[in-house]
Amino acid sequence: MQISVADPAVPDVVALLTEHLADMHATSPAESVHALDVERLRATHVTFLTARADEGGLMGVGALAELGDGHAEVKSMRTAHAHRGAGVAAAVLGALIEAARSRGCTRVSLETGTEAYFAAAHRLYERAGFTPCGPFGSYTEDPHSRFYTLAIDSP
Repeated sequence: MQISVADPAVPDVVALLTEHLADMHATSPAESVHALDVERLRATHVTFLTARADEGGLMGVGALAELGDGHAEVKSMRTAHAHRGAGVAAAVLGALIEAARSRGCTRVSLETGTEAYFAAAHRLYERAGFTPCGPFGSYTEDPHSRFYTLAIDSP
């Protein structure tokens, strides 16, 4: 698996992100969907990563949005169906944490859903050392959102 910075506007990535947004809207009320679309993932404060198989097939994606003051947020984590359970999400999450560390961040947080659909994500984040926290940045309390944070050391 190769994980690298990429443009989210390439066709296979757009297809995976479109599937991701559709699932988020099918699972949570519209006002509780915080996944970013392709254009917002291309913002200058966002680092977008793809995980690709050695032959080039897309395995998964993830993004890191810098919030300022040494704080970053994990955004738009998604593993392609054919690669679920193969460690793709854990590898992408690890790469995002390392990207935050290399930028001098001391905290990485994220928002995810509360529905049963998100149980695997909760386990992933907790295994990586994330702990529950309250809303951060522009988020507010929402029964459909669960928040996690992780303190990290500077490089």
